[in-house]
Amino acid sequence: MSCWVPGCPALSMCRGLATLPIACLERAKDLKARLGILLHKPELGHRIGTSSKLQLGSRRRDPSQEVLEWRESFDQLLKSKSGVTAFHTFLKTEFSEENLDFWLACEDFKKTRSKTKLASKANRIFEEFVQSEAPREVNIDHETREITRKNLSGATSACFNEAQAKTRTLMEKDSYPRFLKSASYQDMTKQATSRGASKRSHT
Repeated sequence: MSCWVPGCPALSMCRGLATLPIACLERAKDLKARLGILLHKPELGHRIGTSSKLQLGSRRRDPSQEVLEWRESFDQLLKSKSGVTAFHTFLKTEFSEENLDFWLACEDFKKTRSKTKLASKANRIFEEFVQSEAPREVNIDHETREITRKNLSGATSACFNEAQAKTRTLMEKDSYPRFLKSASYQDMTKQATSRGASKRSHT
């Protein structure tokens, strides 16, 4: 754009651009090119639309039905985010929430892909939950503790498998049945059942 008329805004804009460093102008051009590519990608909009549809679909699940599914098996409880939250709240009343926290930490640990992060995470989990006199020591036998300690020397995503399995079994056999009998869960099931009955009567 050029203009030789005095006071023309285009002329003052060009002069302003001329005073900018070349690096800034190059960055501006690069940004403009990237925006142009994004704006002309129809599949990008399709992906966003698809993901939002999936999210909407997942929200349609009946929460009252989910509450009732927790009593079907311990696996059903662990698959549910709200189930894990409710179980964690219950474990706090028994001062044993470290078992679930350790199990969750192990699940997160298995998703780690970087070998460097894997080693540092493994040491952190071991120091917090597994070693003797750990701040949040889980209830596992000495043999499992020692196996886990040895596994740290060549940390892999499976190095806590045995300790995690022992902790899970302890929760399933001990804490989970008490959770199902607890007043808090009984109240949740009553509310869920009444909501379900109310929905059926309106259909």
